[in-house]
Amino acid sequence: MAQVSVYPDARSLAEAAAGHVAALAGQAIAARGRFALALAGGSTPRPLYERLAAPPYAGAIDWAKVQVFFGDERCVPPEDPRSNYAMAKGALLERVPIPGANVHRMRGEDEPERAARGYEGVLERVLGAAPLDLVLLGMGENGHTASLFPGSALLGEARRRVAAEYVRELAMWRVTLTPVAINAARHVAFLVSGAAKAPMLAQVLEGPRDPARLPAQIVQPAGELRWLVDAAAAARLRQGGALSLN
Repeated sequence: MAQVSVYPDARSLAEAAAGHVAALAGQAIAARGRFALALAGGSTPRPLYERLAAPPYAGAIDWAKVQVFFGDERCVPPEDPRSNYAMAKGALLERVPIPGANVHRMRGEDEPERAARGYEGVLERVLGAAPLDLVLLGMGENGHTASLFPGSALLGEARRRVAAEYVRELAMWRVTLTPVAINAARHVAFLVSGAAKAPMLAQVLEGPRDPARLPAQIVQPAGELRWLVDAAAAARLRQGGALSLN
């Protein structure tokens, strides 16, 4: 069962998430000599990344042993303000001592299918068959996560770890980790913030299972699944079960 932790506001959510990332980094590096982290895009994780780039986390994590991947990317150049890489670079990556060779961006400027195949090759080269240690995810108001949108054929993907898909509602190509990669992870953490997400969060966590309509429900990792949410996003959840207030 997923663990759901509720925090008073977005600031305390970011602080808790930073502590979670730092703790898992320490455990993975001690056990396997590296920490393979897939970053989420969108606006919600920015405060987390900014917190990781500040004391005490910036100095507590052994960044030389962190391998950074991305959960998805918009098919735009890396300097485009819509780029998930650009956001993560400004909020975190250029502010901590992580070697450039340890940052593995999706090449959004390439032809989408070629970008997806190339990133599959990156995962194979860096990780081999090993899983990601932590995948950070967000959730949209329509229930999408990474670039897995309602009705996406990729929700049924059983082989590829990375794929490209044209998202009609956004009129944009995306490259994304598929459920194959996400659900193989040792840890997955959703970050959800804001009242606008409350109705969908309640549907995803407490409604009938329907991942074709609610793609976030497809995330059922072999390892630990945690939802870190603020009080506004949790407003429609029932109090009980695996829900913990912080």
